[in-house]
Amino acid sequence: MSKPPFLALPAGVRTYRLVTARGDFAVHDTGGPDADEAGAVALLLPGFTGSKEDFIGLLEPLAQAGFRAVAVDGRGQFETGGPADESAYAQHELARDVHAVVAAVAGRAPGGVHLLGHSLGGLIARAAVLEDAAPFASLTLLSSGPGAVSPFQQERVRMLLGALETMSMAAIWEVMRELDQSVGSAGEAPYSRREDEEASGAMEEFLRRRWLSNVPAQLAATGRQLLAEPDRVAQLAALAPPVHVVSGAEDDAWPVEWLDGMAGRLGARRTVVPGTGHSPNAERPRETARAVADFWLSLGPG
Repeated sequence: MSKPPFLALPAGVRTYRLVTARGDFAVHDTGGPDADEAGAVALLLPGFTGSKEDFIGLLEPLAQAGFRAVAVDGRGQFETGGPADESAYAQHELARDVHAVVAAVAGRAPGGVHLLGHSLGGLIARAAVLEDAAPFASLTLLSSGPGAVSPFQQERVRMLLGALETMSMAAIWEVMRELDQSVGSAGEAPYSRREDEEASGAMEEFLRRRWLSNVPAQLAATGRQLLAEPDRVAQLAALAPPVHVVSGAEDDAWPVEWLDGMAGRLGARRTVVPGTGHSPNAERPRETARAVADFWLSLGPG
């Protein structure tokens, strides 16, 4: 489960429900709902069990670099919500949601929208580009690979799918927290300040609230996509806009060598963010934002 670097929104970022032709979507927007559509726009799609908050550390540096950044909760994720029918979360439906969000947030953006997808969000972003590449100025695949996730991650996804069939979301949360505590904090230093404890408690409450807000049908449907996603790199290479493949130095969902190979097949720019794992956007957001913005700026005039 991804974990935002912090929860406080940077100055100038607004949270609201974006109205689209396919429903309303919860967003964080550095431009706000009435922003001028003439500027450079970036749309950020979160991963499996994630949310728009996973990009919270990217928003300020991307805005400073000149981009209107819009991070969205997809259908069935956190504050967007969705139906209990798994068919609503078929990949082609989620891809169409992306196009609806693009049309609503930046339909007249010159040169198209820069699309970034993290993990599962990268698979959805790829599907949106394959459906119609015209609205997009570029595609950034952040810790998102060529097809199904690694055998290690497949085992974890299958465990979750089994749990969703027999347990409540609250019960699954308790099991996940017990597992985290058993493997996570043995080497961590104890909290030394009250504000650290308060911040930790706020983050824990946010993560629990986010988990409980996810629609189980969405988790089941997208979890199966992670298990069965075909390698569509050749299709993407044939029609994609400029592509950037970004990852951490390690990744247990798609091994780094898989991402290297995918970038080569796509003729894509390749960036590795040192000292990070599957979520460079949360682990080292400023370095990640700099790499992403540099790529987008390289595509502009001059």
